Amino acid sequence: MVDWVKLAQRSRLGRRLRLGALSLFLAAVSIPIAVPYIWMVMIAFTARRGMAETGTLWPALVVILVGLGIYGVAMLWLRRERLAIVMGVLTAFLLGQILLGQDLHLQNFRFMVNANIIDDLDGQGTVGERYPWVWEAFANSLLLASTQTVIVVTVSTLAAYYLSRYSFRGRNTFLQSLLVLQAFPAITLVIPIFLIVFWVGLLNTLYAPILVLTALELPFFIFIMKGFFDAVPWDIEMSAMTDGASRREAFWMVVLPQVRVGMIAIGVFAFIKGWEEYVFVNGLRTGESYWVMSTYLYYVREDVMGVDYGMVAAVAVLYVLPALILYLFCQKYLTQMTLGGVKG
Repeated sequence: MVDWVKLAQRSRLGRRLRLGALSLFLAAVSIPIAVPYIWMVMIAFTARRGMAETGTLWPALVVILVGLGIYGVAMLWLRRERLAIVMGVLTAFLLGQILLGQDLHLQNFRFMVNANIIDDLDGQGTVGERYPWVWEAFANSLLLASTQTVIVVTVSTLAAYYLSRYSFRGRNTFLQSLLVLQAFPAITLVIPIFLIVFWVGLLNTLYAPILVLTALELPFFIFIMKGFFDAVPWDIEMSAMTDGASRREAFWMVVLPQVRVGMIAIGVFAFIKGWEEYVFVNGLRTGESYWVMSTYLYYVREDVMGVDYGMVAAVAVLYVLPALILYLFCQKYLTQMTLGGVKG
């Protein structure tokens, strides 16, 4: 006679072991990516006198791994995500206080409250007065990324809808050209774009990188949004118009909500691209007419290299923070997206 109770227990145990092995494998392959970020944060919070405190890097890694281990075990046996997160964070916090509590400080973040941080740097003779306050660069980066995101989402959504719903001569050629444009490295266009921007009088203005980045990213995002519109059945839109809605009302009230995930996804990617851009924001200026976070971080690294690693890491932490927050808030939408559609 088959013992169904023992068979069920054995099946559950096997499933938990397989999930545990999979979690360990994923954690192992993510270590090479996560370790540099962990150490960047630790250098920002522990470096003193400009030098990285290497003695804190490995204990920090141990703290993170133990916290992740507790989270994994809790998920495996308790299967309650919020409780597992609390247990992992609490364990990491307590262990961090024991191993690293005396080494943590905020001195490297003094550039956030001191507009004249140049006076505090040892290498002020080499950097002169070229540095703006970090919040000026932060605001410019925010303006660049936000403006570019709004334009990309608006134009790509409208263009993709037209390409998806209307048939016109040259439509297939136009769609193929959207992919061909992505085959060439954008950096090869730096000199022609510089000449165009100079001739139209936008050199040394933030308008230039906003328009250039928007133009370079639009083809790919239009192609992605077209896939989302193709996935929306024409019958839904037709039913709305049969019930008395105009074509515009059907688009705004019926079709657009169906592609909301795609709009959020390309908005996140466009924002991150604009936020991290360095080549064109630096290549389309001839002096220090504007600063963004990428150029600010580069020149801090350049002028302070060998003097204050802690401040360089602290600027890097501030630099990645907006993109990280945006990703965490929009994660559920990004995980629902496939290329040109939404998971059912």
